[in-house]
Amino acid sequence: MNQKTGRRAIETKGLEVGYRGNGVVSNIDLVLPMGSFISLLGPNGAGKTTLLRSLARLLPPLKGVILVKERGLEGFPSHEFAKLLSIVLTDKVQPGLFSVFEFVALGRYPHTNFMGRLTESDRRVILESLSMVHAEDLATRRLETLSDGERQKVLIARALAQEPDIIILDEPTLHLDLKHSMEVMAILQELCRKRGITVVASLHDVGLAARLSDQVVLVKDGGILGCGPPEELLERRTITHLFDLVDADFDPDLGYLEMKGSRSRGRVFVAAGMASGAGLFRSLVRYGFFISTGVLHENDLDYHVALAIGACIAGCPPMEAIDEERIEKALRLVKQAPVFVDSGFKTGPLNRLNLELVKRALDMGCTVFSLRQAAELEKYVGRDATKITLCHGIPQLLDSMENMSL
Repeated sequence: MNQKTGRRAIETKGLEVGYRGNGVVSNIDLVLPMGSFISLLGPNGAGKTTLLRSLARLLPPLKGVILVKERGLEGFPSHEFAKLLSIVLTDKVQPGLFSVFEFVALGRYPHTNFMGRLTESDRRVILESLSMVHAEDLATRRLETLSDGERQKVLIARALAQEPDIIILDEPTLHLDLKHSMEVMAILQELCRKRGITVVASLHDVGLAARLSDQVVLVKDGGILGCGPPEELLERRTITHLFDLVDADFDPDLGYLEMKGSRSRGRVFVAAGMASGAGLFRSLVRYGFFISTGVLHENDLDYHVALAIGACIAGCPPMEAIDEERIEKALRLVKQAPVFVDSGFKTGPLNRLNLELVKRALDMGCTVFSLRQAAELEKYVGRDATKITLCHGIPQLLDSMENMSL
């Protein structure tokens, strides 16, 4: 990637941005490498759009310096700057009677002559730009007939038709469904990786930023909280502070947010592990239950999901066999929960002792549910298996718990 050369696409020094003399974000000192995917993260109103508009020369800075490829922003003639940098905003485009091809052709204005006539070379660039966003089949369509996802791809194609080194985008997935959001982000990543184009985008999805970005810039409270690789910057405490999270938590190992739920229905202990509990945890939280769980190895997916939803966890270091001491810790959590759920976790030498929790929960008088097959449960629990409510899947489990008014 071009970023390995160490060349700087954009650099700011002592920058302050805002409107009519009123600062929105100040003390901005950034170095954004060439060929990188850079995400701006922060709450609504933090100033991400204001910063992007200033970097794109649509809004004059209040203080400080913006350098683009090591040249002052003010030193570029308009046509030269348009060849260097393009911008895709969230503003609604008034399409008029343009076809998609004609609209994308507007991106060629820095390269055409005074009359704006398109050469064969210009037409090739336009078609190539449409091809890069997988929209060549839209070329003859009228812009007003496009879906939001199709329109966003065409806006990016118009930006590409400028043949820029840098593309700035404000919330590129806003109003898009999941399919088109993934398509647009895959396109942007490909432009960055294969074409060496620097992409600077404001995003609202922390998970996307964690997966796609070479650098993230955190914007809040009129300043920059941090700038660096997502692996270093996107940690639980930082994201909680950035978005003032109360009912959700970000797990950097999972790369996305988990909801904690209302906890209005009481406590449930879930015997899980081997990734058997993640979906179950989320479903129970959605229904208002507070989760206790164990014994979970700390490298297990279940452990990370449980941590993110705020569960009480009896844990165990990776690759260590669960022993009686850890089972006793889990049993203290079982005693606090009138309901016990066996997730049907697969067993092996390291976690086999967790099956004791099912037996002990029955001895404690817990209402026990299990997602195992009847024969398997009887093998592990014996004749006491008849005391356990068997459920074939999470929906049936939730229905059973609802019917028992737990």
